[in-house]
Amino acid sequence: MSEEHVERRLAAILAADVVGYSRLMEVDEEHTLNLLRQHRREFFDPTVTKHGGRIFKVMGDGFLVEFGSVINAARCAVEIQRGMSERNAGIPEDRHFKFRMGINLGDIIVDGDDFHGDGVNLAVRLQGLAIPGGIACSEAVRHAVGNKLGIDFADQGARTVKNIAQPLHVYFANWDQGVPHAETYIAARRGGQTLVRSDKPSVAILPFANLSNDPDQQYFSDGITEDIITDLANVSGLFVLSRNTVFAFKGRTDKVERIARELGVGYIVEGSVRKAGNRVRINAELIEGATDGHVWAARYDRDLTDIFAVQDEIAKAVVAQLRVRLLPEEKKAIELAPTDNVEAYTHYLRGRDYSHIATRANHLMARQSYFRAIELDPGYARAYAGLAVCDVRLQSIYGSPIQVDDILATADKALALDPNLAEAHSARGFGLSLADRRSEAAAAFEQALALDPNCHEANRYYAEFCVTGGEFELAATYFMRAMEIKPTDYGAPVMLVNVFSTLGQQNDAELYARIALERAEEELRLHPENANCACLGAIVLAFLGERDRAAKWLDRSLEIDPSDINVQYNAACTYALLGEFERSIDLLEAWLPQAGAEMRLWFKNDSDFASVRSHPRYQKLLRLLQ
Repeated sequence: MSEEHVERRLAAILAADVVGYSRLMEVDEEHTLNLLRQHRREFFDPTVTKHGGRIFKVMGDGFLVEFGSVINAARCAVEIQRGMSERNAGIPEDRHFKFRMGINLGDIIVDGDDFHGDGVNLAVRLQGLAIPGGIACSEAVRHAVGNKLGIDFADQGARTVKNIAQPLHVYFANWDQGVPHAETYIAARRGGQTLVRSDKPSVAILPFANLSNDPDQQYFSDGITEDIITDLANVSGLFVLSRNTVFAFKGRTDKVERIARELGVGYIVEGSVRKAGNRVRINAELIEGATDGHVWAARYDRDLTDIFAVQDEIAKAVVAQLRVRLLPEEKKAIELAPTDNVEAYTHYLRGRDYSHIATRANHLMARQSYFRAIELDPGYARAYAGLAVCDVRLQSIYGSPIQVDDILATADKALALDPNLAEAHSARGFGLSLADRRSEAAAAFEQALALDPNCHEANRYYAEFCVTGGEFELAATYFMRAMEIKPTDYGAPVMLVNVFSTLGQQNDAELYARIALERAEEELRLHPENANCACLGAIVLAFLGERDRAAKWLDRSLEIDPSDINVQYNAACTYALLGEFERSIDLLEAWLPQAGAEMRLWFKNDSDFASVRSHPRYQKLLRLLQ
C-alpha cells in the first residue's frame, strides 16, 4: 500500500478476549466452543450492533470492534460486562465466561475491512491490563467519556506495555453494575488490581412455590414474589436481584447453598403459597447461602384480605434480620399497597396472566379482569394502565369499536392516581400513537423510560411505535432492550427479524431469527395453546428456509385459533415467505376489512411481503389503505 493511498481516521476501538479460554477448552472443547458461539449469537454481537459497532477481526476467543463514537464504545462495553454477569448466573464459577476489555480512542489505518496502527495496538494492550470482567481504557477515552455515563475511573498511572515506546496512562472503568454478583471493581493502589464485593447484604428472592390445588393459581404466587422483590428493592441498604434473574430459577430443586453460590448472593429467601377460598397460607424463610443455615422462618395463616400485610411483614423481617437500616421513605414505600382490595389485586394479576398470550380472546379476558379490578377498587392505577393497553390492542389489531378518547381517559386516570407509574405513561403513549399524535406519544414513552428504563412495556410499545413510523434503527434498540428485560418475550426477536430485514442487515436478521425460534419453542412447551406464538414461529422458520417445519407450525396455529385475525395476518406473512403468493393475498383480503389502525400501518412496512409487493392484487390492497 503506497503512502499516498493510506487512509487514516480517528476511531474508538474496543478489544475483548475471554478470560481463561485455554483452560475452558481443556476441560470441554466442544462445549466451550458451542457456549462461545451462543454468547456471541444471543448477546455479544447484538449488543455491539445495538451501539453502532462493527466487529472487524475475530481471533479465536478475541474480538476487535470499531465504533464511530467513544461514548457508544464505553456504553457497549459496560452493557456487555453487566450482561455477562447475568448470563453466568446459574453456572459454576469455574465455568464462567468473562471478558477482559480495553478501549482506546486514536488514529487507525484503514486496510479494506481491516484496521491497523497504534490506535488498535493500544486497545489490545489495554485489554491485557484489565481484570476479569473489567474494562481498562486510555486517557483519551477517560476524558472523552467524562461523567456522561455514570462511570468512575480509577487512575492506574503510566504503565509500560509491550511494543509501545511511550508509557501508557491507564484507567480502570468502575460503574454501578446492578448485576447479580453485586461486585465493584476498584484499584486499591497504583498498579494494583483488587476485586471487592459490595458491602451491602445481597439477597435473591426465589419464586414462591404454588401449593394450591389449582395449578392455574401460579399467577398468584408469582405476583406475591414480585411484590416482595419490589418492596426489598426499594431498600437502599440491600442489593436485591431482579425478577428476570431469579425467575430463571423457577422450579429448580438444587440446594440453596448451590443456588446462592451460582447467583453470587449472601442470602436466599424462598417460600410457598397455598390459596384456598378466602384463606391463604404463606411459608417464608431467609437462608444464609454459604452455610445453608436458616436465619429466619415464619408461617402465615391469614384471611386473603391480609395478603399485603403479610408481604410487608416478610419484607420487614428480612430487613431486620440483615440488620439494615430502613429509612422513613423506604418504610413508607414498603407499607404502600397497590390496592386495599385483595380481590381487585387477584383480578389484576389474572388479567396480567391472560395478557401473556396475545390473542383476541385473551385480550378480552384480560380486559374483563382489569375492569373487574377497577370496579372493586376505583383507585387502582395499575389496573387502569392494564385496561388501557388491552383496549389499544383490541382496537389497533382487531378493529374493536373502542374510542381512542376513552382509551386516553383510562390512561390519564392511571396517571392521576400515580404520576410516577411508568406503565401508565407507556399506556398513554400507546393510546396517543393510536390517535396519530406521534410527538406526544414519543414524549410519553420517553417519560416512561425516564421513570423506569427497565419497564418492559415501555420498551416494547415504543419499539412498535417506531416501526409504524419507519424509524427502524430506533425500533431495533428498543426491541433488543425489551427482550433483554423479559427473557420470555418471544415476540421481540421476531419483530427484530422484520426490522433488520427492512434495514438490509440479513446477518442480524438471521441471528435474531434463531433466538426467536428458541424462545418460541420454549413458550410452546409451556403454553401449547398459544396460537400466536406458533404462527410467529412459522414466520421465522419460513424466513430461515425450513419450509416443512414452517408449514407444520402454521397448521398448528390455524388449528388452535383459525378465526383470530392476527393469526390470519401472520399466516399470510408465512405464505408470502414460502412463495405461496395467492394463498397469502387470499388471507390479506379477508383480513384487511377487520384490521385495526396499527396493523394497517404495520402492513405497509412489513418486510415479510417484500417478495409479493409487486403482485397486482397486493398493490390493490395497498391502494385501499390510502
